[in-house]
Amino acid sequence: MIKGLFGKSEKVNVEIERKFLILSRPEGKPERIHRIRQGYIAREGGNMVRIRQQDDRYILSVKTPAKGIGRYEIETNINADEAKVLFAACAQKPIEKIREIYPIGDHIWEVDIFEGANKGLIVAEVELSSEQEKITLPDWIGPEVTGFQKFYNANLSISPFKGWGVSYGDLVVRMGGA
Repeated sequence: MIKGLFGKSEKVNVEIERKFLILSRPEGKPERIHRIRQGYIAREGGNMVRIRQQDDRYILSVKTPAKGIGRYEIETNINADEAKVLFAACAQKPIEKIREIYPIGDHIWEVDIFEGANKGLIVAEVELSSEQEKITLPDWIGPEVTGFQKFYNANLSISPFKGWGVSYGDLVVRMGGA
């Protein structure tokens, strides 16, 4: 933790995650469900500043490139009034999604079911402690899309799924899924 923006303690870490399309919804109920709205204030040279509302919590994030697929990430909680100002500063409409959390084995899988302009897109993410960490993929996981920039949330705010001209099922097939 460091002291920084707004004089608050901030979490600094390296985020290493892999992203996948899914073949079907996971069986069973998710452990948690969150409603998320997030907008992008600035993007340049691989750096990104994001404002997120997750349920009733507001988070300001700064992400910068790290080695490999990792990204340095600094997050700080802010209040609703600060978030309102930052959401108003976003050039594009915020993305909206429902996030379902599924603990499976030693990992936490986050399944993002997009709404609004990205309705129909579903992406599963898993965070890793290192790029070399081995994971067992659940049977509902489809093709991996890690590294495909069009699937980054920041890019979905600029070029939403509704404009891709493909159904989700066709997308899964095109990306190498069943």
